[in-house]
Amino acid sequence: MFGHARKIYVEIEILGPIDRIWSLTQTPELHQRWDLRFTEITYLPRIDASQPQRFLYATRIGFGINVRGGGESVGSCEVADGARSSALRFWSSDPKSLIREGSGYWKYLPPAEHAPAVRFLTMYDYDVRFGRLGRLLDRMVFRPTIGWATAWSFDRLRLWIEREIDPAASLRNGLIYLTARAALAAVWIYQGTVPKLAFRHPDEVAMLRAMGISNSAAARLCTAIGCAEIAIGLLLLLRWRLSAPLWMTLAAMPMALLAVALKSPTFLAAPFNPVALNLSVFALAAISLLIVRDVPSASHCIRRPPREQL
Repeated sequence: MFGHARKIYVEIEILGPIDRIWSLTQTPELHQRWDLRFTEITYLPRIDASQPQRFLYATRIGFGINVRGGGESVGSCEVADGARSSALRFWSSDPKSLIREGSGYWKYLPPAEHAPAVRFLTMYDYDVRFGRLGRLLDRMVFRPTIGWATAWSFDRLRLWIEREIDPAASLRNGLIYLTARAALAAVWIYQGTVPKLAFRHPDEVAMLRAMGISNSAAARLCTAIGCAEIAIGLLLLLRWRLSAPLWMTLAAMPMALLAVALKSPTFLAAPFNPVALNLSVFALAAISLLIVRDVPSASHCIRRPPREQL
């Protein structure tokens, strides 16, 4: 039924007790704390343990709008080596939901001799509403987004178990990192584009000429510096976890400030001067480096299943 696109697969290794991973993923009030895909998960009463466990879920998508649905756990098992699994079906009759119905499973594979971590993985698929438009929207936007959200959430769970970082703190750390890194990228791109390439501000050339560079060479160097600054900004945006441009920024800001202080000290007293700009940029890079280790990342997960599970 659900064969129109690649199934969503996410796997992560977690250094922690398999019992705790099971508890944090199978207890609704704990599950909803780390899983970005759900705002609320509520188990419904059941007559006895042999019956499937039904549940309701809600996802807040912003502006006070919730998407609601339901599901049921259709089986769970534990085998002799300690591995566990849990299968489920889910659905939504909410017309705001792109997902109509789906199914999937979670697996918990215990540590092996050569691999001390628990392997926690999921694979699931779903059918969508809205016909061809829904399938196109799913393939181009929704499926990549929900796959990323699953992987990001798995790493958020890992940080909770391995480093005792509360999921709310992980989200806050992620927002701090996003703000600092995006602002830093914007500064680099703006400084390279506007005063150096688009308008060639006289002060940019004047600072280079104060170092003994000829007017024509200063103009060419200004263009080259502008292109380099844009490249650093794009690198910050496109390689989101790469630390090299952050370290480059930390090294470049004091050096650039020292060069201005020695060769063009009058610029230090100007409005929006190099002292304020360079210190601000230095601080944004430092904040990003200090917090990045505590930020969940989908890149820590395996996103393609082993061939035998396809």
